Amino acid sequence: MKIKTSAFVVSNSDVAKCPVSHLPEYAFIGRSNVGKSSLINMITGRKNLAKVSGKPGKTRLINHFLINDNWHLVDLPGYGYAKVSKLEKKTFQKYITAYFEKRQQLVNTFILIDCRHEPQPIDLEFLEWMGTNAIPFSIVFTKADKLKPQALEKNIADYKAKLAETWAELPPYFVTSSANKTGRDEILGYIQNINETLK
Repeated sequence: MKIKTSAFVVSNSDVAKCPVSHLPEYAFIGRSNVGKSSLINMITGRKNLAKVSGKPGKTRLINHFLINDNWHLVDLPGYGYAKVSKLEKKTFQKYITAYFEKRQQLVNTFILIDCRHEPQPIDLEFLEWMGTNAIPFSIVFTKADKLKPQALEKNIADYKAKLAETWAELPPYFVTSSANKTGRDEILGYIQNINETLK
């Protein structure tokens, strides 16, 4: 898939105010500081489509972007560590949960995980919640350029082994690097294949 057009549509904290559209949506979410904005910019080929910040927890709203006039990319607030108040965190969780439970246009969620770390409880808990609620998702391992190939393989194998303890079938996964565009074609190809099945 080639990205010909990408445009910001709307930001909000109320699922009812998300775009009135039948276009398929692909959401991106992950722990704060996982490199989500950089990945979105890499995938779309736009340097500043999603705002990149050195401070974790910068995304605080549901952000819709229209891609190629035929699908929406949805940038969701990160879960986990962020220097925000407990009230703000509860607010994030409330409308993120509402988005997943009510947004019928959602066809896949890309859950971002930093490949440099061993399986983290907060990531595993979120994956479990998604599975329990039957919300389709894929895993995106980010920052692959930060590890040597052997260490990268080991960390991904550790995650797969951990998931295999409770999952009969593992979800699709992608290995990415925003720095060298690793995984871009694979993710876009995956989205294109899903879009074609929806026609």
